[in-house]
Amino acid sequence: MKTKILLLITLFLSINSFAQSKKDSLFPVRGFCIAAPNTKEIEPFVKFINEELASRGVNTLILRVDFNYQFESHPELRDANALSKADIKKLVKVCQANKIRLIPQINLLGHQSWASKTTNLLNVYPEFDETPHVKMPEKYVWPNADGLYCKSYCPLHEGVHKVVFALVDEICDVFESNAFHAGMDEVFYLGDDKCPRCSGKDKAELFAGEVNKIQNHLAQKNRNLWIWGDRLIDGKTTGIGIWEGSYNNTHRAIDLVSKNVTICDWHYEQPLPTAVMFAMKGFNVITCPWRMPAVGVAQVQDLARFRASSTPEMKGKYQGIMQTVWSGVGNFLEEFYSKKEGNSQANCFRAIFDEMNKVQ
Repeated sequence: MKTKILLLITLFLSINSFAQSKKDSLFPVRGFCIAAPNTKEIEPFVKFINEELASRGVNTLILRVDFNYQFESHPELRDANALSKADIKKLVKVCQANKIRLIPQINLLGHQSWASKTTNLLNVYPEFDETPHVKMPEKYVWPNADGLYCKSYCPLHEGVHKVVFALVDEICDVFESNAFHAGMDEVFYLGDDKCPRCSGKDKAELFAGEVNKIQNHLAQKNRNLWIWGDRLIDGKTTGIGIWEGSYNNTHRAIDLVSKNVTICDWHYEQPLPTAVMFAMKGFNVITCPWRMPAVGVAQVQDLARFRASSTPEMKGKYQGIMQTVWSGVGNFLEEFYSKKEGNSQANCFRAIFDEMNKVQ
């Protein structure tokens, strides 16, 4: 009897090991990206990692931290009630226990404001503002006469990198991470005509210069840069538009950016196959859905097909799938456990990981 039980256990473990190996082969990166929790959400989020992310085979977790950490290098940039080092270490511990790679994100270059408010960096260091002449409105609307979506810092300001790189190094250290996500999506303000440093300069060269500066800094400690890919897509030629593609010529930076940068290629309304373009340019690329399960499932199927039909040189460029969540942890967990039908971030998450298991 004991022999039969041991054989069954061995068989079960072998099947699981084979399934995991196949999943690793088909989808090397199985990611999840969400805002870092607040202090009250740490324990529920740790539980979610243990019970939901780990059980689905998630192996990469990106947390959008920005200023939600008690930075010691620049305490003036902390959010109120920011996470402590002890809070972060709880997340590090649970991720390590479940073999999940933990990567922090701080938005660099763009997304230095939101709606009617500038965020911490430009509040504390207004001299870094690329467009100080554009004033924040009392009531934000889009579109607007200033073309204001989010503010950017000036990539050529002599003091900006000393500040932001201190934050990057500190957050990577506390996360014990060998990678960093810099955001860099939806950059509309760059090379402004009124900027004394950037005026008249090629926007593609400015964007690529900033990407490469960040990557080179990270490489000094053997870390890798991840960014969103939209500014490297020609929005006009492809018809993708100003959100998922560039209308200010930054797309030409795709030929100037270090191939060591990992591209997170997001498309939310259609399963647009731009991952092929990034792979053919020599980048590792990760496909990123959001809230439409049908789109996410198609993206999983596309990725599996791209890897199956590629040469050995190209196959490894298609790194995997990452669910993106654009709400806080509390709202997402409420959505996830309510199990309402229809388009939602939670249902997209479930659908893409179910589809990965089917593709095997």
